[in-house]
Order: sequence, then structure tokens, then C-alpha cells
Amino acid sequence: MMRRTADGSAGDADYGAIGGAYGAYRQPEPRIAALIEQALAGARTVVNVGAGAGSYESAAFDTTAVEPSASMRAQRPPHLPAAVDAVAEHLPFADDAFDAAMTTFSVHQWSDLRAGLREMRRVARGPVVVLTCDPLLVRDFWLYEYAPLVLDAEARRYPSIDDITATLGGRAEVTTVPIPADCRDGFNEAYYARPECLLDPAARQSCSAWSFVEPDVALGYTEHLRTDLADGTWDERHGHLRRQPFLHGSLVLIRAT
Repeated sequence: MMRRTADGSAGDADYGAIGGAYGAYRQPEPRIAALIEQALAGARTVVNVGAGAGSYESAAFDTTAVEPSASMRAQRPPHLPAAVDAVAEHLPFADDAFDAAMTTFSVHQWSDLRAGLREMRRVARGPVVVLTCDPLLVRDFWLYEYAPLVLDAEARRYPSIDDITATLGGRAEVTTVPIPADCRDGFNEAYYARPECLLDPAARQSCSAWSFVEPDVALGYTEHLRTDLADGTWDERHGHLRRQPFLHGSLVLIRAT
């Protein structure tokens, strides 16, 4: 049975508790947005499932947003239409209601991945586009040295790319998404060249995996990072990343037709 928090969150994280800063820290990254828009090219109507605060909703499309969390719906900027209060597993739309369907950083929140993906396929005449992370690559990031349980949680929560493509069926293209060093969307890997950003509690709170470790554990991880930044240890090991314009990490874009 699907359980929803008082906030309406339907996944494994309570966005009423952790989602307050998402609108500020999880801004759409234009270069990632361009790839999503390209994957949706040719569509006029798009449903955005697990839309959050509205990141990656392009003005190029007539977008209908679906978001179960009241906290996230409240953070949608005024120029975007209000989101429908519903969950991925039960989309309140007719078959083939949209030209395309999209979801970004959301599939790992769903209580039933296959049901949600089948619903996206049901309501979309054309492509289904999914921005997610490959769980096989999540732990390859330097943060695993400092916050192993955080990235263990991420790897455990993200569904396998094979499961996503098999459920969607048809023809699937899986593309690694380059993450720019100045990425505006504040997920963990977005700070690969700016480790100091993860000392900010609001930045960490806007990455839901941090909510799966005890506060004292998270504090210990943060202090370890703070110490290594202060004495130069981090830069000795990873300082080259500060000069690297893009990271090819776990972020992937799936387009299934």
C-alpha cells in the first residue's frame, strides 16, 4: 500500500521536513535542461511526473506537472502552472493524453517503480524521458570517502537503468549527462569541484540521501570534510577536479520510445 506523509510526499523521503530549500538550491541547470528539451523535441504537450518545484519545465512545451508533496508544490514559481496533486503510480489522465512524459530526479522516490513507469508510458503517445542516476556509479564519487552511508543510501534507492528501460519497453537511448563545475542544480555530484558547498546544511538537506543518516553521523561526515579542506588534504587528493570543467559521473538521461 502506498503511504503518504502529512505533507503528501509519496516516496521514502519526507519533503515536508527536508524540502524547504529545494526552490533555492535545486535550480535547473541550463545545460542539463537543454538535453532534456532536445529529448522531448517534437512534443507539444508534456506531463512532468514528480515535478517538485518545477525545475526543467521548459517554456517550449505545454507542461502539466504532477507533484504529491505540498511543500514542493508551494515552491513552484509564479510563472509556472500549479501542479496536480497525484502520484506517479496513479496518474489521473486518459490514455495517450500527452505527446511525451518526463521525470527528473524522481524515480528513486516512487513506492512502485514499474507501476509509475507504466503509467507514464500509458499517458504518453511519444517518448518517455527520465533523468536519474546509475546506482552502479554512485559510489565512484569522492564524497564516498567522507559520507559512505549517504551514497550507500543513494545507490540503494536509485533503480537500475536496466529495470527502467525494460519496464518502459520499446527502444531506449541512455546518455551520460556531463555535470558542469558550476552546476546550478545542487545534487551531490554537482559539487564535485566545489566541496565547500557541502558544508552548508541547507545544501545537504536539499540532497534527500542525507536525510537517511542520523544527524550526528552526518555532522561527523561534515566535520571530516571541513578538516580535510582546511588542512589541504582534500585538495591533495582531488584538487584537480577544481580545474575540470565537467564530470562524467552517475547522471544519465534515458529516452524511451
